Amino acid sequence: MGASPWIVSDELWGRIEPLLPRRERRFRYPGRRPVPDREVLCGILFVLRTGIQWEHLPQELGFGSGMTCWRRLRDWNEAGVWQRLHEVLLAELNAAARLDWSRAVVDSSHVRASKGGSNTGPSPVDRGQPGSKHHLVTDGHGTPLAVILTGGNRNDVTQLLPLIDAIPATRGRRGHPRRKPDSLFADRGYDHDIYRDQVRARRIAPAIARRGTRHGTGPGTYRWVVERTFAWLHGFKRLRIRWERRADIHEAFLKLACCLITLRQINSLC
Repeated sequence: MGASPWIVSDELWGRIEPLLPRRERRFRYPGRRPVPDREVLCGILFVLRTGIQWEHLPQELGFGSGMTCWRRLRDWNEAGVWQRLHEVLLAELNAAARLDWSRAVVDSSHVRASKGGSNTGPSPVDRGQPGSKHHLVTDGHGTPLAVILTGGNRNDVTQLLPLIDAIPATRGRRGHPRRKPDSLFADRGYDHDIYRDQVRARRIAPAIARRGTRHGTGPGTYRWVVERTFAWLHGFKRLRIRWERRADIHEAFLKLACCLITLRQINSLC
């Protein structure tokens, strides 16, 4: 049998440990010894994969309390750990020539926000219930390049340019870092000529479906990769429903899940 999916593998830990902020030791009043970072990360992965509430995290597995894991997730997100980890992993894929820069694909997915909070809004697809949207851009293979969280009532096209601009400068190959695809594929929800012009201004060829075209035709033959990546993202049960009132905590889970999907792509090279 394979290891439990919340166990932090040596390959993941070897990449993330150098990125974690160092905590200062208190010599005069040291207090209780903190739970090791690797065990806490196991607890965070347990919550991400199972969707369990923080207060129900089983401490007998050695993760520490749910509040300990929550605080560490918050602090690491504020320190930019997940963003830097994602950039490290993308650089590895780029060095292996496994990022498809010939095209990028954008789309969004709605999730219910059961407790409300920031970056939520009445969803037009869920009878006005509070919800959020995951906006995602992938490369031509479906590797996540950037993700943005907004309220459920935000129009998809408003996040088109922010998604493009959020693609990190990716090293790994000779020359300048790469951060722009050659072309950009999107569905009919992004059909606005003003945005096509702004995409072209970034020296990216827009391949955006026109209203009235049948789904799965034309550019749609290439857009399926982003739908598959959303299926991968929502395979992490904590991302199927937004339980966090704080947007930064849900974003931290989103970015961590993107890192795990990217690591999976690296492992497929072996």
